[in-house]
Amino acid sequence: MSIIDNRKAFHDYFIEDRFEAGIMLEGWEVKAIRDGRAQLKEAYVIIKGGEIYLFGSHISPLPTASTHVTPDTVRTRKLLLHSAEIAKLVEKVERSGYTMVPLNLHYQRGRIKCEIGLAKGKKQHDKRDTERDRDSKREVQQAMKQNRR
Repeated sequence: MSIIDNRKAFHDYFIEDRFEAGIMLEGWEVKAIRDGRAQLKEAYVIIKGGEIYLFGSHISPLPTASTHVTPDTVRTRKLLLHSAEIAKLVEKVERSGYTMVPLNLHYQRGRIKCEIGLAKGKKQHDKRDTERDRDSKREVQQAMKQNRR
């Protein structure tokens, strides 16, 4: 079940491959995410010291957050992957020029997971082509809907 989708990632990148990673979260972050107070629009994934981190994701604390916790809304969060997956991602990013982008946050067996996409950037004309295709499909669907009536 999806919690948050990063639609901007699909607009700006061609997604080649997907990986599912766990996230190291604090208690107040889990509660805020369950309440729908997370945002992935400006987030990206970085490699640092052989580990993978989610950088720039924004999680707003609940107003009822505990008084002894000082929430940092945009802190760097570590992503949990198998070492073979990390090695594969590092190789693709460093040698092939790919970018890692967070695609969505979702639940799996009660745990919050982050889906990472291995992506190549789109050029401006690619974005225009995608938009043109989407518009033409929408027009065809509307015409089909009109013909059914």
